[in-house]
Amino acid sequence: MELLKLSTVIQGQEAQILSDSTYLKGARNLPLVIFAHGYKRFKDWGAWHLGMDLIAKSGAFVVKFNFSKNGTTIENPTELTNLEAFANNTYSLEQKDLKSVIDFYKTHPLVDPKNIIIIGHSRAGGNVILQGCYNKEVTKVVIWAGVADFKKRFPQRQRFDTWKKQGVFYVRNLRTNQMLPQNFSFWIDFEDNFDKLNIQKAAQNLKKPTLIIHGTKDESVNIKEADLLHLWIKNSILVTIKNANHSFATQHPFQGNILPRDFSQVIRQTIDFIYNKDPKRDSIEL
Repeated sequence: MELLKLSTVIQGQEAQILSDSTYLKGARNLPLVIFAHGYKRFKDWGAWHLGMDLIAKSGAFVVKFNFSKNGTTIENPTELTNLEAFANNTYSLEQKDLKSVIDFYKTHPLVDPKNIIIIGHSRAGGNVILQGCYNKEVTKVVIWAGVADFKKRFPQRQRFDTWKKQGVFYVRNLRTNQMLPQNFSFWIDFEDNFDKLNIQKAAQNLKKPTLIIHGTKDESVNIKEADLLHLWIKNSILVTIKNANHSFATQHPFQGNILPRDFSQVIRQTIDFIYNKDPKRDSIEL
């Protein structure tokens, strides 16, 4: 099976979006699978590319992309060097970016536009819930270690007051030890668009088939958030992976081509879900 890969720059609503597609040579009428990365990460973080290759080999047209203001650049897509862009990112912009990617690839001649699956990891888990609820083009949603609430992830109490007063707060990138700036405009946008960015509301109104995968030892997003999402999204399957962490045992940079057991389970469950090999139970522990 020969995989074809193509890198494409998409003009988003506010900035350029770097994307890439992977698919089997000679294949046609493929389900479109779009992967969205999480906070302080990028499309080629860790073993994401290996997982996407496996999904493509299963017979899908797979796309991953960098959010336009995630801190990377078109020229340097794997390092957070554009701190001005990072500081000015918002949840609203990420929704626009995701829609731009869907709109661009749904017209690809190899894609079945009636079979669009979106996958989100961590913070992007919330993004795909919102997009899945409000974008009629989306047919299925997959959430990997996803968040159930954007609001509680902002600075709280005194830290919030300091952020409002100073106009910027800094978060450490543990991998690089960078201090990454986030402008107060991030909160203003969220507050102004709270109804549209309310994950609980979107989840409770999301009728499309949804797969939720979460590790029981997730150090960044507590598994209780997966339980909430499963409760809110009526047409959902919850898969818990025993002792798995937030990144499903992957790291950046990732060495080798063999996926760790936890991430391999994530990919297998995702592929089964894409092709309607849904389990009879709505909750599974691996």
